[in-house]
Amino acid sequence: MQKTINLILTPEQASEEKFYKPLVAKELKINQTDISLIRVINRSIDARSRNIKVNLRLFVVFNEPAPKENEIIFKYQDVKYKPEIIITGAGPAGLFAALRLIELGFKPVIIERGKQVSDRKKDIAEIYREQNINPDSNYCFGEGGAGTFSDGKLFTRSKKRGNTQKILEVLKFHGAHENILIDSHPHIGTDKLPEIIENIRSTILNAGGEIHFNSRVTNFIIENAQIKGVEINNDLKIKSKAVILATGHSARDIYELLHKNNIQLQAKPFAMGVRIEHPQNLIDSIQYHCSVRSKYLPAASYNVVQQVNNRGVYSFCMCPGGFIVPAATSPNEMVVNGMSPSARNSKFANSAMVVEIRLDDLKEYEQYGELAGLKFQQKVEHLAFINGGNKLVAPAQRMADFVNNRISGSLPETSYIPGIISSPLHFWLPENISKPLQQGFKQFGKRIRNFLTNEAIIIGVESRTSSPIRIPRDNDTFQHPQIKGLFPCGEGAGYAGGIVSSAVDGEKCAEKLALMFS
Repeated sequence: MQKTINLILTPEQASEEKFYKPLVAKELKINQTDISLIRVINRSIDARSRNIKVNLRLFVVFNEPAPKENEIIFKYQDVKYKPEIIITGAGPAGLFAALRLIELGFKPVIIERGKQVSDRKKDIAEIYREQNINPDSNYCFGEGGAGTFSDGKLFTRSKKRGNTQKILEVLKFHGAHENILIDSHPHIGTDKLPEIIENIRSTILNAGGEIHFNSRVTNFIIENAQIKGVEINNDLKIKSKAVILATGHSARDIYELLHKNNIQLQAKPFAMGVRIEHPQNLIDSIQYHCSVRSKYLPAASYNVVQQVNNRGVYSFCMCPGGFIVPAATSPNEMVVNGMSPSARNSKFANSAMVVEIRLDDLKEYEQYGELAGLKFQQKVEHLAFINGGNKLVAPAQRMADFVNNRISGSLPETSYIPGIISSPLHFWLPENISKPLQQGFKQFGKRIRNFLTNEAIIIGVESRTSSPIRIPRDNDTFQHPQIKGLFPCGEGAGYAGGIVSSAVDGEKCAEKLALMFS
């Protein structure tokens, strides 16, 4: 017999099958020896009270042999001599578009401005060693895009957009741990993602696809409102009847190029703010109502949101047991991001804390048209740079000092390796960011005891949470309304936010393209 049951257990009971198997037998009123299989379908933690529970949804087989495990195997056909489709960008949207094109019988030709993972790691090491940014190979650009070193948070609320389960299955097929299929907030880890990205590259190449690294798109070949291909590095031209544009939200030169060629863009609301870092043991004590976290519980996370004068202030990309990294893509700008290794074992917890930026906030930048939000981003990043220290030393302020408009006389230890310097972020951040953040922090402090504290620091700036520009596309065909065969895709085009939603959008773009040429 086969049954699906739900159990509410202690963290220890839920940690291993040997602990919960007797409870399964008791629930089903059978002997343990009758059970041939227990498989976890879903796992989530309920920490709303001091008596923390883990919810397990289990598939149980008893009084019959266990069925053979049906591991999903993806078979990618040989497309070496199939019609070629250009994909610009090897981030989640571009890679999953490529995999789906292979399934549909097209040859993907990926154009990536950055380097492959192994070489990209060297450039990231250079950021820490010499504090030098390679504008084409950094935390944002290169094989896998920003997702490669983003720590692989796979939670998404965009489940109606497409088959999110398939995305997780593809990641597992390429080396991710099976836990991503059962955890309510799945996570891979920045230490594990590079190998998965390399495995996806192997799949694409083994199927006959192409990937061109160190290849920056410098122009689009357009004839009679039809895309014909792209120009690379101001020299080489690659022809194709269609182009999937998946360049990510930091490829500002692509927005500038489209704007220069009078290709329609749309300004859209986005978010900006800071990275905030607490001691992980403080967040554990807040969330788990204890002085020391149980070994059966993961590093605690949080999610906060507040309306301040009808403007959203919220946490984003929370990284328990993580660290803060320099995510700039050009000289003279300061950008920070956060990530966690798979073990989430750092003594720090960090999160983006961002404020909704509306179009009416950008009147000072009206002369830039659809690029107004982009110019605002650049200005704030430059402000952070000049208010920081040497090169990548970041401006920072204790949390309570920021809220109370006080300069921090000292700063606590941080995970941000290039270093931090005391800076009055409350003074130099634009008021449409600083004032809502201050009010939001006050409200978070009222709801979460000990959250608003000078043990926490804020580091500037977190400015790349979303694109300030949307590249329009037809709702039915996914093509740009002006340019036939141009398929804007993913986070950079304004249609996704995060690894899974970007991957889903990449797949859907590939499917729409296939329909066009079928």
